[in-house]
Amino acid sequence: MESADVILLLISSDFINSWYCYSREMVRAMERHDTRQARVIPVILRHCDWKSAPFGKLMAAPKDGKAVTSWQDRDEAFTDVVLQVRRAIESLETPARSPAPTASPMRADLQTASQPGLFGPRSGNLRLKEEFSDQDRDAFVRNTFDLVCNYFEKSIHDIGKQHSNVQGSFERIDSRRMHAVLCRHGKTLTECSVRLGGLFNSNGIVISLGRQHSDTSFNEMLSVEASPHALHMRSMGMATRFGRADLLTQDEYAELLWSMFVERAQR
Repeated sequence: MESADVILLLISSDFINSWYCYSREMVRAMERHDTRQARVIPVILRHCDWKSAPFGKLMAAPKDGKAVTSWQDRDEAFTDVVLQVRRAIESLETPARSPAPTASPMRADLQTASQPGLFGPRSGNLRLKEEFSDQDRDAFVRNTFDLVCNYFEKSIHDIGKQHSNVQGSFERIDSRRMHAVLCRHGKTLTECSVRLGGLFNSNGIVISLGRQHSDTSFNEMLSVEASPHALHMRSMGMATRFGRADLLTQDEYAELLWSMFVERAQR
């Protein structure tokens, strides 16, 4: 997202309904588009009310913003998308390099790296390992907890709209704890508590499923772990049946906890 020259938004009602996609990824993409750091192209996959969205003013693909699902030949639709993306790439402004100066053999020792064209194109591989402080980790885990709370609150609201006989409840108890429950006809289907501070790691986040919640019991615990270039969450592996035991991004972590929570209601 931060380094892309072209960003494709894959638009459907699911995209617009996704808090993370719409309120975080799309907002950041549009910021980079508006400051001419990147080109955003909405790709309309399914019919939805996309023209009223912030990206509705942009030229969408396929042509005329006609949803891919409405084309008789979907290969033709995606070929049109490819052509629009190709044109966007070709239209990107590439600063012209100044020609390398003709240096006098007597003065070649005075050339410096600041002179244009001396070394030609540079490598794109300039990333170095990042260093993360305890404060960075603390801020990351708190931000992750806030994202999880927002994810649960919106998902519970949406599941209630989709299933009229299901009642959901979300409560942000304080800055470190939240509680969620789904009921059908007054009978509890699933319930959980999520809190900051793991049993062995103050920088962890734990989830306890069921009605009984204590500070020492949990069904899964995740802690902050650094890769060479970013912070992630790693689980203890108690939720490997969901296939998410590796390093997780914040949205993957939120989806993991939600899957553990809602899976009990789907039995």
